[in-house]
Amino acid sequence: MRRIVIKVGSHVLTEEGTIALDRLGALVDLIAELQKDGRELILVSSGAVAAGYTQLPLDRSSVKEKQALAAIGQPYLLKIYQTQFAHHAILSAQVLLSADDFDSRKRTIHARNAVDTLLANGVVPIVNENDVVATEELVFGDNDRLSAHVAHYFEADILVILSDIDGLYDKDPHRHAGAKLRKVVHHLEPEELEADCNPHDRFATGGIVTKLQAADFLMRRGGRMFLASGFDLGDVRSFLIAGEHKGGTLFIREP
Repeated sequence: MRRIVIKVGSHVLTEEGTIALDRLGALVDLIAELQKDGRELILVSSGAVAAGYTQLPLDRSSVKEKQALAAIGQPYLLKIYQTQFAHHAILSAQVLLSADDFDSRKRTIHARNAVDTLLANGVVPIVNENDVVATEELVFGDNDRLSAHVAHYFEADILVILSDIDGLYDKDPHRHAGAKLRKVVHHLEPEELEADCNPHDRFATGGIVTKLQAADFLMRRGGRMFLASGFDLGDVRSFLIAGEHKGGTLFIREP
C-alpha cells in the first residue's frame, strides 16, 4: 500500500467542546511514521465546525451559522495540524473540495495534479469538505463519502476511516452483548446502505451508514476500505505497519 487516504471524524477530534489534542497528535505521529516508511498520505479531516465552535459558540442547528463556524474552524484546525506536523519536520497543506469537483473531469484532474505535486514533495494534503458552500455535506456526509471519492479519483491503494466505531458488527454492539465483529466484508446489502444516519456526536453528521456507503462506493470500483477506532490506533497501526489484521473491518470486493 503506497498511497493511503486516512479519514478522521469529528467525534475523534473533539472532546467536551475542545480539540482533543492527544488524539490529533497520535494521528499525526502515525502519519509521520507511515511517511517515513515511504508511504504517501492524504488526510481527510472533519472537525472544522467543531473547531469553529471552540472559538465562537454559534447555533449549530442553523445552516448559515454552521457555515460560519466552518469558515472560522477550517484555518484554526489547519493551524493545529501544521503545528503538530512541524514536530516531524513535515509540511501540510489545505485542500478544500466538494462533490461538484468530482462531477467535472477537468476539475478532478486539476485537483489530482495538485495533490500529486504535494505528495511528490513530501507534503501531507489535508482535505476537507468545503462546508462554507456545500450545505448537503453539512447535513448528510461528514466527509465519509468525500473520502471515498478522494481515494478513488486520486488513485489511493486504500481508504482508512478512523471513527468512534471500531468496526462493523453483525448486530448493534451497544444493544447486543453478543455482537460479533465482521473482520472482512465483501458485499453490503441494500438495507444496510439505506438506513437512517445515526451520528453519536453533536458535531457529526454521518454515522455507520455513510461509512458503509463509502465502502460500497469503493468496493464497486475495485477499491478497499478499512474501518477502525480513532480513539485507540492499535488496530490501524497493526494493519498498516505490521500487516496484521487484529481488529477493525476490511471492506474488499471478493476475488
